[in-house]
Amino acid sequence: MTLSKILSIVFLLAALGLGYRLYMGVDEVVEEEKMLERTEARIIEKLEMLRDAQIAYQASHGEYASNWNDLREFIEDGRIYIVQRTETTELLDYGEEVTTVTLDTLGSANVQDSLFNENKYPDFNLDLLNVVPGSGGKTFEFFADKIERSNREIAVFEIRDPAPINPERRRNNNEKALRVGSRTDSSTSGNWE
Repeated sequence: MTLSKILSIVFLLAALGLGYRLYMGVDEVVEEEKMLERTEARIIEKLEMLRDAQIAYQASHGEYASNWNDLREFIEDGRIYIVQRTETTELLDYGEEVTTVTLDTLGSANVQDSLFNENKYPDFNLDLLNVVPGSGGKTFEFFADKIERSNREIAVFEIRDPAPINPERRRNNNEKALRVGSRTDSSTSGNWE
């Protein structure tokens, strides 16, 4: 065999090896991106569930739960009242309309059965609701307070992922960590929406 044939075979094998390593490197990056997306989707689902529980807690108590234990107790033992709202509009003789609003409480339901029923969340586990998926057991950070806006107090809350797995969300001291609510505004939106 001549030297040129040997070099051709060596270069071919090197090119194949390099191509394989390049393919595997790209495949690993793609798989890691998919895993991040799946994990963040699970985190977002939990944040949405916690938001629903906070909104129900606020409707019942006039403020948001500032910690997991209070919210958990409400989900386990709390009740949501079923209220029917009826509006009646009457036209007065001189053209003005008067609207009368009537609220009628029809009954109540358990919070867990109402918000997290088996049809909507078949794998619901209250014990793991505050655990951040993919974090190795870390729990969501809770914050609740009242702030002054336009000479009145409004309740605010924020629930956030304390240690994002996505490197983009970890920048600037976890500034872009997944969260729902706001410490400074009366928002119940998530920062992914």
